Amino acid sequence: MQQFASDNYAGMCPAAFNYFQQANQSGHELAYGEDIWTQKVCDALRDLFQTDCEVFFVFNGTAANSLALAALCQSYHSVICHELAHIETDECGGPEFFSNGSKLLVGKGEQGKLTPDIIEAIVTKRSDLHFPKPKVVSLTQSTEVGTVYSVEEIRAIAAIAKRRHLTVQMDGARFANAVASLNVHPSELTWRAGVDVLCFGGTKNGLPVGEAVVFFDKHLAEDFAYRVKQAGQLASKMRYLSAPWLGLLENNVWLRNAQHANAMAELLYQRIKDLPKLRIMFPRQANAVFAELPLPIIKGLYAQGWRFHQFIGAGGCRFMCAWDTRIETVEAFANDIQRLCEAA
Repeated sequence: MQQFASDNYAGMCPAAFNYFQQANQSGHELAYGEDIWTQKVCDALRDLFQTDCEVFFVFNGTAANSLALAALCQSYHSVICHELAHIETDECGGPEFFSNGSKLLVGKGEQGKLTPDIIEAIVTKRSDLHFPKPKVVSLTQSTEVGTVYSVEEIRAIAAIAKRRHLTVQMDGARFANAVASLNVHPSELTWRAGVDVLCFGGTKNGLPVGEAVVFFDKHLAEDFAYRVKQAGQLASKMRYLSAPWLGLLENNVWLRNAQHANAMAELLYQRIKDLPKLRIMFPRQANAVFAELPLPIIKGLYAQGWRFHQFIGAGGCRFMCAWDTRIETVEAFANDIQRLCEAA
């Protein structure tokens, strides 16, 4: 039974599995990222973003964010992020731990987004040495409430960041869904807009495991390989982490997977948005739908075997669609919601 709790529930997409098998059948390969598969993926990512960049692979998003931020900060620095950002709410202090104590400074913005004014207010709040010095702006794309930063919004944030001598890191666990939503080239949402480092999510887009940390500002990647090793994130058989990326990147499977997930979320949104007792909380822009429902209806859905989260983002119920979500699954779920809402 497919579920709506997380896009992590989905398995590996066929294209990724194909390259996983190919890597397994290729015999002996060099270890620790010196293999041909890892080199091919790094080159493919450079082609995708149309720029020379440094690429590293880690097992999960927490490691990607934490190590990337640690590379951008000293222990006495701070990272500006939204109050709902994953690095603030769901990474168990990982960014602070790996940076030896860099503090997260949170801003409250509508629809899960930071704005230039919010960043400026945090940066200028204090400048004395008793307060951690702001050093990085971290953006989540798409956000924890399913909204998407436009190209213009990212450019405006990057502009204030540069004026204040801050670097820009992007938590792109669902970066593919944001690209699919905006229908722009991935470079326009990253280095062309002023992003210095992207944590490019693969797991939620059809990989078995693994995220790519992409440094568009290459000098920021100095000694990053040592951080990866020290954190226990350097895979000895790296080809099994990297090769499935070729399946996503070839023929833009990564984008088609995201487009499908977004389309399933839009279908669900259209089916439930006008139901009684239900309130849509945020615009449906990526692959998530957030809704407020009375507790009896929530319990009724659980009793039917459906699974979804209520503690993610700003509360309410989060319904998350994945690369493999089927139309009939959405229809069945929507029908159960409708039946319970109309009976309430």
